[in-house]
Amino acid sequence: MQNFLLMVPLSALAALGFALFLALRVLKYDEGTARMKEIAGAVREGAMAYLRRQYKVSGIFFAIVFVLLLVLAFFEYTVIFVPFAFLTGAFFSAFTGFCGMTMATASGARTANACRRSLNAGLRLAFSAGAVMGFVVVGFGLLDLSLWYYSLDWYYSVHPLPAGMDKVTAVTSTMLTFGMGASFQALFARVGGGIFTKGADVGADLVGKVEAGIPEDDPRNPAVIADNVGDNVGDVAGMGADLYESYVGSIVATAALGVSAGLGVPGVIIPMVIAAAGILASMVGMAFVRTRPKAPSPRGTYGRGEEEASQGALLMALRRGIFSAAGLAAVLIYVLVRAILGPEHIGIAWAIITGLVAGLLIGLSTEFFTSSLYKPTKRIADAALTGPATLIIEGMAVGMLSTAFPILIVALGIVTSFGLAGGFRDFSIGVYGIGIAAVGMLSTLGITLATDAYGPVADNAGGNAQMAGLEPEVRERTDALDSLGNTTAATGKGFAIGSAALTALALIAAYKEKIQLEGGNISLDLMDPMVLAGVFIGVMMPYLFSALTMSAVGRAGGKIVVEVRRQFQEIKGLMEGKARPDYARCVDIVTVAALREMRLPAIMAIVTPIAVGILFGVNSVGGLLLGATTSGFVLAVMMANAGGAWDNAKKYIEEGHHGGKGSFAHKAGVAGDTVGDPFKDTAGPSLNILIKLMSMVSIVFAAFVLQNTFFH
Repeated sequence: MQNFLLMVPLSALAALGFALFLALRVLKYDEGTARMKEIAGAVREGAMAYLRRQYKVSGIFFAIVFVLLLVLAFFEYTVIFVPFAFLTGAFFSAFTGFCGMTMATASGARTANACRRSLNAGLRLAFSAGAVMGFVVVGFGLLDLSLWYYSLDWYYSVHPLPAGMDKVTAVTSTMLTFGMGASFQALFARVGGGIFTKGADVGADLVGKVEAGIPEDDPRNPAVIADNVGDNVGDVAGMGADLYESYVGSIVATAALGVSAGLGVPGVIIPMVIAAAGILASMVGMAFVRTRPKAPSPRGTYGRGEEEASQGALLMALRRGIFSAAGLAAVLIYVLVRAILGPEHIGIAWAIITGLVAGLLIGLSTEFFTSSLYKPTKRIADAALTGPATLIIEGMAVGMLSTAFPILIVALGIVTSFGLAGGFRDFSIGVYGIGIAAVGMLSTLGITLATDAYGPVADNAGGNAQMAGLEPEVRERTDALDSLGNTTAATGKGFAIGSAALTALALIAAYKEKIQLEGGNISLDLMDPMVLAGVFIGVMMPYLFSALTMSAVGRAGGKIVVEVRRQFQEIKGLMEGKARPDYARCVDIVTVAALREMRLPAIMAIVTPIAVGILFGVNSVGGLLLGATTSGFVLAVMMANAGGAWDNAKKYIEEGHHGGKGSFAHKAGVAGDTVGDPFKDTAGPSLNILIKLMSMVSIVFAAFVLQNTFFH
């Protein structure tokens, strides 16, 4: 058994070594002209300035929570390791986001310069940069988990166990708090980064493209640097922290369920071993991501058919990598489960593979509803011919329709993984099957996250090419990569919320086990008025949370609009390209706005489960978590897909359809894209953190709530 467990830290180190190899390979590429380097430097400087200020704000918050957890440990509501597990989870979540963003800001100009040679060169470089984020997340996630497991296992071998716990229970109970630290940091990174990026993007689009009639990423627009900075702090640092939290959360929740399922130590280590196998499969899958770029037409630009063909080739290149990794992972999963748990539990292997397949299907569904290669996005572009109102209506309809398939996939995945694991004979092991299906879905996160983090790199490359005045075919190549990036980003968000739903279900089961471990009774009977009250509050929470974050984007965007208008009016020669805009002022405005606006949503997510528990009891908290998980899943998928489809509909028009850039349809497309920005990059992706964070908080504060609720 120890030999299998040794796979975990070794695979973690292999992932970090592979990330370092990719990073060094990317950094060997030249950033291009002096102007390209100057633009890239401004983006890096703005991104680092934002992260430094965000970490100062979140650092104060983490210090307060650390002291609070120490107080709980002093009064024996929890063990002394919990506050320190919380801190390490928060630190590694922040650190992985920082590493990914550092790589992304170093890759934008390099990708643009690579696109001067070929589309394939740009794809390979941008994807390698995104893969650094993916392998850093899985590497540090597994490394920290394995260190905690070995340390706690040793400690409880030579010291007394907590009352009423065996060693395995004590170890897994403490490790759950590690996930709460990661959840807290992910919330700050996702909400703050989302407000920053979309506040800048909305302001830049409204004044630049709509009012002034200048191209996207035009260097005359004072908000373009802030927009490019936002792509990195929101879509790279934020997404990295988000999926890091899903990754470790699914593993520790399933490990805890392995105890109650009666699987003992093998049931605890299987999630970590499967994650280790996924790292190896992801490395192999990376080798399959390549394509041949279409040759430019005689006039130096891509023709319409050629551009569509290149988009299809790019999608197929990424699919080959992901499918190859998934196929190899499935084989390794089957072999490892059979070796560790024996043939009598081989159904657990099929439950894991069910989660893996469900993740792929959700990705394909998202791709269909957001890519301009398919009818849903083309219908949105067609609606632009009659104005922004019809385009927005069609986009909302597409977003709502797109929820059906992921919901059905997850529902079928839950029932299938429950049954295959043996749940119809033993309920506890069936619940374990659901939890480990989430681990299966996230097992190839190394390459899956690469397809998401690649998008902001491609977006920055396009901005760099535009601002540096590179050849038109370079911008067309970066636009092709960026359009694909919108689809992969939407796919990544669908994947993230799908895995969050399964992880949240595992956490709810772990919460129930925690209450029973603390000597309490819990029922999730929907006819119980306390449970029903919790369900209604939970269903409301994602909508309230989304309202707060979207309003924050509106206010931040409004401030940028005012500032950009001021600079256009007051800086003489700016519109003629003879004067330089004050980029730093726009970066500072959205930085301050994002850090101020993220406080209330963050506090609400943390306080609500504790308050509901104290006022209405542990049954009501269970209902709260169920309601938030179901409504949050649907709302997040709708927002992510509607936003992605609006964005790609705009780009479809810009390729020359319906009049192309500057046409009436294009202006309608810009309006729809602007509405979709906070949908897909702020509110939507923040919801999967909300549902997991509330579950984590409920578990960690379970003993305190149980002993201090008004309803015993």
